[in-house]
Amino acid sequence: MTRHPRIAALVLGLISACGFEPLALWPVTLAAFALFMGVIWRAPSLKEALFAGWLFGLAHFSLGLNWIQKAFTYQDAMPHWLGYIAPVLLSVYLAVYPAIAAGLAWRYGRSDRLRFGIVLAAAWIVVELLRATLFTGFPWNPLGAIFVPVLELARASRFIGTYGLSGVAVLAATALFLLPAPECRKRAAILAAALAAIGLTGIVRPTPPPADAPRVLIVQPNIDQKQYPTPTQQLRYLETYERLSRTPSPGPTLILWPEGAIRYLLEDGYPRYAYDLAPSRQVRGRLAQLLGEGDILITGADALIFDENQNMVAARNAIFALGPDGQLKHRYDKAHLVPYGEYLPMRAILEPIGLSRLLPGSFDFIPGPGPRNMALPPFGAGAMQICYEIVFSGEVVDPTRRPAFIFNPSNDSWFGSWGPPQHLAQARLRAIEEGLPVLRSTPTGISALIDSDGRLLASVPHKRQGVIEAPLPPAARPTLFARMGNWLAWGFALALILLAVALAPKRR
Repeated sequence: MTRHPRIAALVLGLISACGFEPLALWPVTLAAFALFMGVIWRAPSLKEALFAGWLFGLAHFSLGLNWIQKAFTYQDAMPHWLGYIAPVLLSVYLAVYPAIAAGLAWRYGRSDRLRFGIVLAAAWIVVELLRATLFTGFPWNPLGAIFVPVLELARASRFIGTYGLSGVAVLAATALFLLPAPECRKRAAILAAALAAIGLTGIVRPTPPPADAPRVLIVQPNIDQKQYPTPTQQLRYLETYERLSRTPSPGPTLILWPEGAIRYLLEDGYPRYAYDLAPSRQVRGRLAQLLGEGDILITGADALIFDENQNMVAARNAIFALGPDGQLKHRYDKAHLVPYGEYLPMRAILEPIGLSRLLPGSFDFIPGPGPRNMALPPFGAGAMQICYEIVFSGEVVDPTRRPAFIFNPSNDSWFGSWGPPQHLAQARLRAIEEGLPVLRSTPTGISALIDSDGRLLASVPHKRQGVIEAPLPPAARPTLFARMGNWLAWGFALALILLAVALAPKRR
């Protein structure tokens, strides 16, 4: 490994990705990360440390994001072969962040192994915060997500956020990195004990829902992504949703359908030609027949935008709340859109050379205003986060009005087999951070009911049809993260930097 550090960095990057779902081999990730620290530690120059970090990140993200390939099979305008290199092309950029962290650790931490690990942990927190922000942000698979199977550790995110939890993962790897040096083993034991103490803070008893808690019905129809479903297929899809939603319930029920569940338009006021499948009033009336007194249906559907000449120019990826009277109560528009999925950046340049967005259509979706609640009595206020929005730590809840739960409708059918469990893991982190239950409805999985401590109370497996009917879990008291957000991660990084400064060798 010392003789071939570049190859070692690539191999360790691949191995480190195995800690994320669906493999969830988190001890393997920590071991790979500790060995990667050794590669950086022994780098003969800053340039070599940066390059080793970049190679590690290139392999790490290329494997972890392999599910992106599946998306290219749904758009005829995009060459399918591009799907096999797209994860690598994206990783060329994402690998810059581990490279920066590695370079900072080499430059400022090499006087001492423990100090080296502390600097790397602080740098990793900072680069993950930057990765979540720059160029619209892409925070998928933060390192802290490997701890979701170990909820006692994952619950530290209530105090330091998910990006702070990534720093904890680096510190755990540091304990392993210290072991080969006999003079550092006492420090390794102290660091391991500190991490175990963090785990003890995450031991909590489940809070059962009250006896009179309202019911939720989460529907997963197992309908795969289709480019252009025929009118007959769309009617059959709607009938499937209706059949699964007729489960009798003793009281008011919140029925939850996925993102883009129906292709029918629900709003009035569009040009007549837009209602090629059925009039909006007719569709709403049909859906209202599913609802009893006090029931509410939330479903994904498009909202269209027309110019003054009645030409459709854009759309919004929206979810609508419908009551038993057939009237729309609320609409939420997705704010964090997926680049190259829901809109094509630099369309004027890329479209002429044959590139398009991954989802069918020649127009772009436009973003909504950001986190908003829907008032849904008797279920309480619900925060809406469509699909990919749930991965943005600290951006899922309106900070001025705390909701009772988070609803995350998604369409993960174009995420391959690795994407859905990774998406679910990140939704569980949002539940822990905010102290709120998260309800997920997807067409093909993984639909889930998650309590405010991140427990998976119920789920429908990937590629299976089913429903989840259960009481709505209660919200916990606002966590420290719910009050302060990612300032906690910045504060944790600063504390680590100060500790590294304190450990610096004294100049004589």
